[in-house]
Amino acid sequence: MPSDPNDLPTSADVFCAAQTVSGTVHRTPLIRSQLLNELGGANLWFKCEHLQKVGAFKARGAANALSLLPEGAELVATHSSGNHGAALAWAAAERCLPCIVVMPETTPDMKRMAVESYGATIVTCGPTLADREEALQKVVQETGAHVVPPYDDSRIIAGQGTVALEVVQQCREQGFTPDVIVAPVGGGGLLAGTGLAIAALAPDVLVIGAEPAGADDAQRSLRGGVHITTQQPHTIADGLRTTLGHRNYRVIRRTVRDIVTVSESGIVRAMQLLWTRTKQMVEPSAAVGLAAVLEHGARFRNKNVAVVLTGGNMDLGKVSSLLASVEE
Repeated sequence: MPSDPNDLPTSADVFCAAQTVSGTVHRTPLIRSQLLNELGGANLWFKCEHLQKVGAFKARGAANALSLLPEGAELVATHSSGNHGAALAWAAAERCLPCIVVMPETTPDMKRMAVESYGATIVTCGPTLADREEALQKVVQETGAHVVPPYDDSRIIAGQGTVALEVVQQCREQGFTPDVIVAPVGGGGLLAGTGLAIAALAPDVLVIGAEPAGADDAQRSLRGGVHITTQQPHTIADGLRTTLGHRNYRVIRRTVRDIVTVSESGIVRAMQLLWTRTKQMVEPSAAVGLAAVLEHGARFRNKNVAVVLTGGNMDLGKVSSLLASVEE
């Protein structure tokens, strides 16, 4: 991994991460649905990272990051809206390290409970990224904790890229290479890691990011060539409300073909289709990739498309109110 924190991760770092996390995280399945193939006009393959440790791909980055902790680090901390916090708490517990997670007051109860279940200490903050960073800085000043950022970190990006390595390997085991891989983007750890992995392993594969139209900073950054660092997101996909990280943006500019946006109703439709047709209980953020295929059909028609289902952590008691809020 880069010795200077300002350096960018490389494709080689993703391959190293794959060796590091092998046996620690799951090799999640790749599934398909004939009905969804027909609706999408493409051959769709879904990478089931909602079946990963802690219910999200974030376990990969956390496991890789903690394997590369500096000598003497005895406490780790981060800020998170949920899945990264749970992942870091889990990975820290595996290493018998204490962990502190700064979480916005708007975090869904289920995600807060998941972090607590792995033994981490939660510090509550305001809803904005600035609130999170201020609270985390205070934690570090008071405790000396080593920070493991949720996405803008070379170790995290490399770990998340192992998803794409597995996708290509699993497809090739079945006799083909995907034409396109679609990954949701919030902070950009998964999309940047995917770009690095695909650039080295299968450079002819197109990497497409997908994000809610109500949180479209990544698309505007990539298409405009200027990194947008502030926005006021409005989306049910709570895992994608954050802005693109600095390292992530620089990697994505080099390795990702495009980023498309999807509507809130499209996210709900895709989520309901995944629930009913594949019987996979994914959260809204995880449905964004399928929503992209359905709403931008011409880009994917008749292609072999791998779609990453990123997580499955949601409060089932609030499903009805969540769906109703979009319909209104």
